[in-house]
Formats: sequence, C-alpha cells, structure tokens
Amino acid sequence: MELQKTIYVGNLPWSVTNEDLEKTVSQYAEVLTARIATDRETGRSRGFGFVEVPADKAEAVIEALNGSTWEDRQLTVNEARPREERPRRY
Repeated sequence: MELQKTIYVGNLPWSVTNEDLEKTVSQYAEVLTARIATDRETGRSRGFGFVEVPADKAEAVIEALNGSTWEDRQLTVNEARPREERPRRY
C-alpha cells in the first residue's frame, strides 16, 4: 500500500515559491515535500509544482484546491502521473 501520493499543482502564479506551495497545501494535509518546477537554464518557475502528502489525504487536497483561484489563476490539481521517458537532446 502506498504511504504517500504525489499531487500535481498546475497554472501557478510565477511568483509562487516552494514555501508558498507548502503553506497552502498544509491547510489540508501534512506536506512531506513541495517543489516548484523550474527552468533548467533560467531557474525561473515553470508555473507548476508537485507536493507529496500522505496517501489517505491526497483526495481531500485535490478536492479542496482543484479549480480554486490563486492570484487570479485557476489551479489544476490532480494526482501526478509518472514521468514519461523522453529522448535526450544532443
């Protein structure tokens, strides 16, 4: 049985930090990790992130935050899918 689930949080404002994301999700569940995806070259936010929460709390977080608004942006929140393997670019 899974102990934790990873949740995808999309359409985040560019200014959101890992700490902001953790603070928001922690209203609904214990946050194990929270990280904003950043561009490798510029280090700027890519507008989405991932949060790990206990598996039994994941659905409550998704229901609470999916479709909610953060700085005039409607969030997309769902269970993260496994990363697809992409061919390396040379």
